[in-house]
Amino acid sequence: MSDSFPYPLLQKEQIRAQMNTLASSGKSFIFIIDYKAESGYLIEDKDIDPNYLRFEINSNQIVGNNYSSKKTENNIIWGIKPVSFLEYKLKFDYVVQQICLGNSFLTNLTQPTPLTTNLSLLDMYECGTAKYKLWLNNKFVVLSPETFVRINGSTIASFPMKGTIDADIPKAEKNILNDPKERAEHATIVDLIRNDLSLVAENVEVKRYRYVEKISTNKQNLLQVSSEITGELPKLFHQFLGDILFALLPAGSICGAPKPKTLEIIEQAEAYERGFYTGVCGRFDGVNLDSAVMIRFIEQQGDQLIFKSGGGITAQSDVKKEYEELIQKIYVPIS
Repeated sequence: MSDSFPYPLLQKEQIRAQMNTLASSGKSFIFIIDYKAESGYLIEDKDIDPNYLRFEINSNQIVGNNYSSKKTENNIIWGIKPVSFLEYKLKFDYVVQQICLGNSFLTNLTQPTPLTTNLSLLDMYECGTAKYKLWLNNKFVVLSPETFVRINGSTIASFPMKGTIDADIPKAEKNILNDPKERAEHATIVDLIRNDLSLVAENVEVKRYRYVEKISTNKQNLLQVSSEITGELPKLFHQFLGDILFALLPAGSICGAPKPKTLEIIEQAEAYERGFYTGVCGRFDGVNLDSAVMIRFIEQQGDQLIFKSGGGITAQSDVKKEYEELIQKIYVPIS
């Protein structure tokens, strides 16, 4: 495969305007937008080249497959060098200090982790199982379990995911659902997403609250907690689909609340560029839209692979548990 990449990096206003135009015409496309909602890619289905881009939604393969990985769960090499606990604690303490000052109720703290593996980005894409899979040649791979928004008919729905626990721990589901910190964190993010959807939709309501899903990985089984929030979009919303999407960015589940100040806290605490990690990707099929938050994210930086991960911090957070969660999330989901 060539090292070149045929799709131009577009700026926010270019993406927004093109989304409006294409959606109004009923044309299908894939979009990939960075964490800060400043730039990304917008690619019509007819222009997708599987040598450079592959995308799946709930096992629905958008592009053809001409590659078969020979790696299996039993022969995977997986070594990580996460940030030290002491360095993480400094960042954690700063975030908690800001929360105690009233500048945030919830802040998502993430860090990059160098990864040593015999898997290529394309191996991870082909071996991995996830609701949403995205591969960009020589750039990154996403194996995300988290929906950002879905639009079916005139109904828009979001599914924020907050709360992770080892599924093999005795009474794991009961423990995570009853944990005061997890309850508070989830309630905060549901309220934020409900407010975000109210910017673009009417009759916003929480359809399902704190339901549990199981995820199998190359390391262990996990339980994750989500909620479902829905609203009704106005008629002719396709004409301003780009405006709707950008009004909701950055995704609330990966920054925190209140959003503007929390974004400043994240910038100061993390001290690295997330780039496309925790941005959003998705597909408009000419009528409906489905999209994901780009977590479970591995990036190619020169000869080094970098896995980016993290979790939500509240005033009730325990630094050791949060550090363990950051590491726990460094996995490839394999069935």
